[in-house]
Amino acid sequence: MNFLADAANRGVREALRSLNLDALAGRPIEEVFIGLMEHICPQGGSVDEGIARDAFIETIAELAEHGVTDLDSLTADQVQTVFELYATHAIEARLCNDVGTKAITMPANAAEAQSVQDQLHDFIQRGVADALAGVGEALRDLTPDRTQALVDNVYQSAFEILQTMGEGEAARR
Repeated sequence: MNFLADAANRGVREALRSLNLDALAGRPIEEVFIGLMEHICPQGGSVDEGIARDAFIETIAELAEHGVTDLDSLTADQVQTVFELYATHAIEARLCNDVGTKAITMPANAAEAQSVQDQLHDFIQRGVADALAGVGEALRDLTPDRTQALVDNVYQSAFEILQTMGEGEAARR
């Protein structure tokens, strides 16, 4: 997010230069994001870095679908879209990790589990959008700490909902 704000404020070339990623200037948006991913969360890192990598990959896959194809002409709405995509995927990946570590129980039935996942995706996406709407024009000035707080708040709400759904499923068995 901070890279996007920097790119929108100072230009892509300068934002990349500040990260010593000058070679990515002028490259397609997907290549720039892959380079950023490698810089920010290299392979072989912690679980949190793996979650961030996964969120980057999922976001890159959706950029064109959401009309984000040129970093040099990013609009404020596109910056928000990219952040919403990334935050949604990061929160979903954290929740998947929670399911994997048994912190949350999912339905055993595949169709029910998919339904829960779809509902949760919509909830997370709306939660991120609502959180960013509250930020308004200050979106470009979000600090890493404030960005993390927004993500953590939506994650916590989604965790509680998923946990409640899992407890309801367990009680039905």
